[in-house]
Amino acid sequence: MSETGDQFAGTSARSTKHSPRVDEELEHEIQGMLKAERATRAEEWREVEPVAEGEPDIDADPQGTLVGGVPVGMTEDAVVARAELARWLDRADFPSDGPALVEAALDHRAPDAVVDELRRLPEGQTYERIGDVVRALGYPTET
Repeated sequence: MSETGDQFAGTSARSTKHSPRVDEELEHEIQGMLKAERATRAEEWREVEPVAEGEPDIDADPQGTLVGGVPVGMTEDAVVARAELARWLDRADFPSDGPALVEAALDHRAPDAVVDELRRLPEGQTYERIGDVVRALGYPTET
């Protein structure tokens, strides 16, 4: 048998961390969780412990401040809006006009709020990157 590059002849493109049997067992184990959108463990000790009474809820944005701060010239709302738009639009979606960006967001299954925001884009303009989209929507950008 011969080798090509760093692979031995006869190896497949599957995961090398587990055997196919273990991969199938792991996939089967999480199917209930994916379909039910909640934990499905039979043993209570395996469940994630809930937040204790009187403890503060865990929040991605504690006390309304973004981790790392806000760039000069921007507001917290602008940072959150830009991040949310960038989350649902890929680099491959640019350059594009407003309707094409709406279609791209729908293809990526973006939430209705993101799609509605993109529908506010002015007609007839081409956007090269997410910063152009944010500025066109009226959000301040960093200076």
